[in-house]
Amino acid sequence: MTSTSHSAATMIRAFVPGDEEAIGRLIVPIQREEFGIPITYDEQPDLRDIAAFYQSGAGGFWVALAADGAIVGTIGLKDIGHGEAALRKMFVGADHRGDGTARALLAALLDHARAAGLERILLGTTARFLAAHRFYEKNGFAEIAAEDLPAAFPRMAVDSKFYRLAL
Repeated sequence: MTSTSHSAATMIRAFVPGDEEAIGRLIVPIQREEFGIPITYDEQPDLRDIAAFYQSGAGGFWVALAADGAIVGTIGLKDIGHGEAALRKMFVGADHRGDGTARALLAALLDHARAAGLERILLGTTARFLAAHRFYEKNGFAEIAAEDLPAAFPRMAVDSKFYRLAL
């Protein structure tokens, strides 16, 4: 099996109804098998109703598509009010890590956030996602203490590291 770069073939677009099953097939195995988080698709109500959970206010949800149309990455933005939003559900399939897919997803989210007038993006992640920590830090996010999160931040039980980006 040869390794090829997928970045030129990856397209970012907004979530549309009908994407849910493919999104679940991408995210849940990453959560369960790669990171050992014992969670199911059904335990993530935000994934079952992406339009209502993410695509309201200044929020949004985007997918990365490979050349064959397969969903290979996701990123969500949950409007939490007061000019702030939470970055959620950023996942990239193993075959597309390091090829620019994650950067393209984040760029789409940040372009949208700025155009929507948001002032800050916050996120939570687990201590295990070391590559994610490096990615967020390289892209301008600064680690903050949990107590510095706004009350409206949708904290997940597995989150132990938190980041903020001023726009």
